[in-house]
Amino acid sequence: MAKYRVQNPATGEIVETFESATDEQVEQQLAAAEGVYREWRERSVQDRAAVVKRVAEIFAERREELAEIIALEMGKSIAESLDEVDFATDIIEYYAVYGPGLITDYEIPSTIPGKAVVEHLPIGVLLGVMPWNFPYYQVARFAAPNLVLGNTILLKHADICAKSNLVIQEIMEQAGVPVGGYQALFTSHDQIATIIADPRVQGVSLTGSERAGAIIGAQAGTHLKKCVLELGGIDPMVVLDADDVAEVAKTAWDFRTYNGGQVCNSNKRLIVMADIYDEFVDALVQLADGLKPGDQLNLGEGEYVPLSTRAAAETVDAQVRKAVSEGARLLAGGVLSEGPGAHYSPAVLVDVPRDSESYREEIFGPVATVYKVHSDAEALELANDCALGLGGSVFSTDEARAAAVASKLEVGMSHVNIIAAEAAEIPFGGVKRSGFGREMGPVGIGEFANKRLYFVSK
Repeated sequence: MAKYRVQNPATGEIVETFESATDEQVEQQLAAAEGVYREWRERSVQDRAAVVKRVAEIFAERREELAEIIALEMGKSIAESLDEVDFATDIIEYYAVYGPGLITDYEIPSTIPGKAVVEHLPIGVLLGVMPWNFPYYQVARFAAPNLVLGNTILLKHADICAKSNLVIQEIMEQAGVPVGGYQALFTSHDQIATIIADPRVQGVSLTGSERAGAIIGAQAGTHLKKCVLELGGIDPMVVLDADDVAEVAKTAWDFRTYNGGQVCNSNKRLIVMADIYDEFVDALVQLADGLKPGDQLNLGEGEYVPLSTRAAAETVDAQVRKAVSEGARLLAGGVLSEGPGAHYSPAVLVDVPRDSESYREEIFGPVATVYKVHSDAEALELANDCALGLGGSVFSTDEARAAAVASKLEVGMSHVNIIAAEAAEIPFGGVKRSGFGREMGPVGIGEFANKRLYFVSK
């Protein structure tokens, strides 16, 4: 099987393949990125922002085309693909409009006679290593702020997202990013290690698994390169009480099954108070019953999308089977389709033992895992009993009660009565083994900036 390809996950059909880069081609891409950086950084921030603004406009103009590409590549529905294109467009436009103001130089008081100014300068060529679950959104939140800042981008996308990566490069160049300022890489893991080691590359951003983060982080550390790591999560959604239990359960289900359950900050652990637990679980089971596998390009009512690949669906199936073997109960769904398609029916899983291996594993698929608790303190203890710390949420009719729990969540993003607040202006990132650094919002543009002191003595 070709490494870089477009493969329809509903059928397993390989639609298009792409040649992997040679070492000589990688060197040419590095040289081009470095050469363009020397020119790009000298252009005014307003000029760079205007180019990025045009990128957003082209994204909007090509909205339907872009949605169809990722739906075919990784299996999300057309409706969700359109949502992603729109969100990516918003992020790109946000940095085009607000980016220059976010990196304005400012003077700080000094006890030494003179003028002390903090500048925000680009640092050079950056490498992005991005996953398949949100092919445009993940790139937008990394590339847009850094292009406004004056850095240039090398982007290694997932093997199955070659087409979308090439289209992003095409749009960048169409908008006015100099050729070489954004380049799609079709590289091997060894070539990525070489790129990180290259002195022309000044930083690396990865969104991916803990394993990938440990490898990339170690490589970046060895060569003293700045890195940002977003490594997913097993986010808790704590439900303390509800006026309408079924409605909250549907909110939980809709978010947990969004994008085939393949979302880093999905509500992967549903922690529910005992007095509403049975009603909550029954509502989830009703939502899971009767669903049928569908075509992501033409999804019908009551149908679900495939996962990104057959291997991904088999992994989720194996994880659920393992959990059941360790004592969990599968109440609905959890059916793996016959190959080569990648359908896995959305599932409801309960009673996962806390001393099992499954309790510590992230299931990257449409599985609602529910835990029963008897007090707010028990809910908080369970929510924080996790090596990952991306996001979390607490639901209650009593906002003060929810806030008391949410304020103590060991996560990078804590929420009350909403599972995940997501917008271009809102920072995204986690703590613990979910990684470090932030993307989006006013802080996202500063991760790869040289916050240089400029001091003039009196």
